[in-house]
Amino acid sequence: MQRQKPLVLDVDGTFLKTDLGLECFWNGLGRAPLKTLRATVMHLRDRAGLCRELARIAPPRVDLLPLSPEMATRALEACEAGRPVVLAGGADPGLVAALAGHYGFVEEGAGAEGAAPPEGAAKARALAERFGRRGFDYAGARAADRPVWREADRALLLGRQHRLAAELSAAGHPVEEIPAGWKLRDLGRALRPHQWVKNVLLLLPALAAHDFRPETLALVLLGILAFSAAASCIYIVNDLLDLEADRLHETKCRRPFACGKVPIGAGMAAGAVLALMALGVGAALGPSFLAVVLLYMALSLAYSLRLKRMRWVDIATLAALYTIRVVAGAAAGGGEASFLMLVFVFPVFVTLGCVKRMTELARAETDERLPGRGYGRGDRGDLLNMAGIGVVGALVVFVAYSFSAQAEALYQTRWLLWAAALPLAVWLVRMVWLGYRGQQDYDPIVFALRDRAGLGLIFFALSFMFYSAGLWQRWFGF
Repeated sequence: MQRQKPLVLDVDGTFLKTDLGLECFWNGLGRAPLKTLRATVMHLRDRAGLCRELARIAPPRVDLLPLSPEMATRALEACEAGRPVVLAGGADPGLVAALAGHYGFVEEGAGAEGAAPPEGAAKARALAERFGRRGFDYAGARAADRPVWREADRALLLGRQHRLAAELSAAGHPVEEIPAGWKLRDLGRALRPHQWVKNVLLLLPALAAHDFRPETLALVLLGILAFSAAASCIYIVNDLLDLEADRLHETKCRRPFACGKVPIGAGMAAGAVLALMALGVGAALGPSFLAVVLLYMALSLAYSLRLKRMRWVDIATLAALYTIRVVAGAAAGGGEASFLMLVFVFPVFVTLGCVKRMTELARAETDERLPGRGYGRGDRGDLLNMAGIGVVGALVVFVAYSFSAQAEALYQTRWLLWAAALPLAVWLVRMVWLGYRGQQDYDPIVFALRDRAGLGLIFFALSFMFYSAGLWQRWFGF
């Protein structure tokens, strides 16, 4: 019986909606950053050697890697028709073999014997020697594989490659163009613009000092722009470091990089642009603000690489990152963040960090530790206690502030300042309770800015404070 023509699939960007080499790199950065960086420097000009070393340091789980739906369908149809399905890629042969074995493809296609060299002409010769000229169909997405399509029979091209399709068709190859690619709006989702609302915290020093001059607000708005770019850069890095953990999460598995909607390389380029933007605007606002931006990015990177996996340290780091935004607002506007203000906001943010973890644990389906985190369901009680301590600490500092020289200078009626503590206390307790019951967003700051009841409580607290400071009278005449 005549042997059926095999279907050969390129791995990176064709069978997979990701790149195995980059998957290994980011997985390695998350698990063993120093080893990964050392291997990258040592094998910078040897891609094959780098892939092998990175796969040895931190191999990704092949069962979690996102597949191209079109190629997965064609591979399944080929298998059902009795055709061999061959994976030919430039990544580590052991990983390609594991991938082929997981999906039940023939061993000869796994690359375990190194039969399919990594790049165009060499790969074309190897496949032609193995299966014969015009003895296989080939699917790929890279123009570098033009020599392979010339040796193949049927050409399956992913993405818009009309010129190459016309060239192959003129050479007598049956050609099928398969729509593929990614969308800018998915990359936009990876930037998490809804998280930029957190940067309104930069306005807090100006608000506390009652400095509403246009020039001050303009400088702070520039600071918010810089922090938004820095935050989006870190969100991208965090998502790339968390690829495996996100794929195991019930909702985070839909993030653009985890599900393969946006290539890892595109994310890396966007992250670099955002980092340059943040540092450029930071430098324009002066050395003090630039130093705060650098501190924020360095601490955020440390959090993404290691600190978020450390029990309690992660919550303290989250609180510090929020507090740094307050310091940044003072640096941008030319004011200062008083010691009591920072001592007040830190326990508030510790409370919200506990709320974030309690929400995740309340929604967890098993008693196992959260992927990439140091908490399990048994820690909810401890987190609740810590959140309670944060609430009490914040309220005590708030009342202590009312006796400070700054409060005496800014607020005319001290008892109204004390009255503001009541809705603030209700808001904090409500946030803790909703988090404990899992009735919040995974990010408490974002939830707080969308929660009408909570915003009403904040409005009441600010109203008491503004009236005590005489601002209502100054603005509205009463």
